Parts: sequence; structure tokens; C-alpha cells
Amino acid sequence: MTLPRTDAIAAIISLLALGACAATPADAPTDANPFGGLGGTKWQLVEIQSMDDGQGVSRPKDPTRYILEFGREGVLSAKLDCNRGKGNWNSYVANANGGSLVIGTMAVTKALCPDPTLGEMLERQLPYVRNFTMSDGRMHMALMADGGIIVWEPLSSK
Repeated sequence: MTLPRTDAIAAIISLLALGACAATPADAPTDANPFGGLGGTKWQLVEIQSMDDGQGVSRPKDPTRYILEFGREGVLSAKLDCNRGKGNWNSYVANANGGSLVIGTMAVTKALCPDPTLGEMLERQLPYVRNFTMSDGRMHMALMADGGIIVWEPLSSK
């Protein structure tokens, strides 16, 4: 059975509209920034909480040596001790307190930083971030498979 041309076009338009509705959750953010509230923000490292019994909590001696800058267009810039990195990020903000967060593989310089450094650990862990929560003015990034929490605080522009 073939439909007349106008009926076929109307059916295709209806299917496309239905697909668009199905692909957009009811609680999806409607603001102009598809990257949620992180776009245009800068953060410095507070600590890395490892779920591995042997490592515990690691804190940087100088937090300003570990900075993440979330660009408004999905570009992430990182200062990882004496190295610099760049990659992509995307977020779906479920509510004002957090949501999903995916950080892509980063291109990172390979300078040998003096010990102790957390730069290499951060480089390895950032691609495993899957969500974040905001609490007490800090961002808590959760690693997949209960791998740990990376805690950041906002870096004020001075």
C-alpha cells in the first residue's frame, strides 16, 4: 500500500516530531548553555578521595598548581602541576546540585614534575568522571565504579 505524497510527507514529519520529543527528557535544561552551569567556571583542587584502602585522601601542597577551566563551548583546559592539558567536556545538569559530567581524553604535556605531584593521577582519573554534585560551595566529581571522589573549590578571578 502506498500513501499519497502529501500523506507520506505528513507521516514523516509526525515521526520526526515524535522522535524529537522522545529524545528530550522533560527535566532537560532549557537554558542557552547546553553544558549546564559549569561553563565559564574555574576550579582548583582540594583533595582526591580514593576508595582504594591503600591510598586514602591525597591533598596538594599548592592547590593553585591544579586547575580546571570549563569553557562555555565544551573545551576543558587543565593545569596539572607543571603540565598543561586540553580536552572536551559535556554535562547534563539534573538540578542545581549536580548532574552528569563526562570529560574526554585530554592532550597533556609530558614534563617531569618534581615530587610530590598529583598531576599524573588526575590525568588518569579525569576521563573516568561520570557525575558531579555541589555541596558547601565545592564540586565533588565522582569516578565510575565507585573509584573515588575528586573535590574542587571555585577559583576566584583576582
